[in-house]
Amino acid sequence: MTEKCVHIEVSDYVALVTMDRKPVNALSRDMRRQLVAAFDEISARDDVRCAVLTASGSIFCAGADLKDRPNQDIPGDFLEHNRITRETGNAIRECAKPVIAAVNGAALGAGLGLAAACDILYASENATFGMPEINVGLAGGASMLRTLFGRSTLRRMFYTGERLTAHDLLRRNVIEDVLKPEELLPVTMELARVIAAKAPLATIYAKRAANMVDVMPQRDAYRFEQEFTMLLAKTEDAREARMAFLEKREPKFKGC
Repeated sequence: MTEKCVHIEVSDYVALVTMDRKPVNALSRDMRRQLVAAFDEISARDDVRCAVLTASGSIFCAGADLKDRPNQDIPGDFLEHNRITRETGNAIRECAKPVIAAVNGAALGAGLGLAAACDILYASENATFGMPEINVGLAGGASMLRTLFGRSTLRRMFYTGERLTAHDLLRRNVIEDVLKPEELLPVTMELARVIAAKAPLATIYAKRAANMVDVMPQRDAYRFEQEFTMLLAKTEDAREARMAFLEKREPKFKGC
């Protein structure tokens, strides 16, 4: 029987996604598939407009499960393993809804990759971040580190496996805040509810635009953003937002 290690709870248009694979939330292939399925589901659900990713216990994710390595004697097994490994982060990055990371402990290797794939990052005081593959004779994760850190810090972490604290990341403007463990979920869930209260279509297009500006020249990305704005201007929600602003009331969005 497959172990259920990724749970989704939905309320107020917010999905709380909790990794729950004791003892350290290490990523097996099956857990990766469950994460991909969870964020694909969130993309398709009309009752979800924002998501929060966190974990049970005191460790966010210790990285890949070293007991679940691909078998080099099985043709194609390494390629299949690499494919689901890539798609785990892609499912979060490409999720149609914004995803907030609530990092409640160590985020190492592939665990740091999960956090890096999120749109907004918060961490608890006991959180640490590292890419320790070099310590087990491997090298991988520079592309994840590059989305968070500058050239020198990236290479120092990549070459040494050194961990940084949540406060180190806050000083580098990588995360939004460092919170007491008991404050982490309340703060991130409240932010998620603020995002979920926005016009749903506008939020979906905002996520697409944010992803585009990461990989496109400014001129081209802004052109696409302008096209999004033209499309959104024709929606009922845009009209409702304008009327609510003029009438000094809260908007009532329909997602159309």
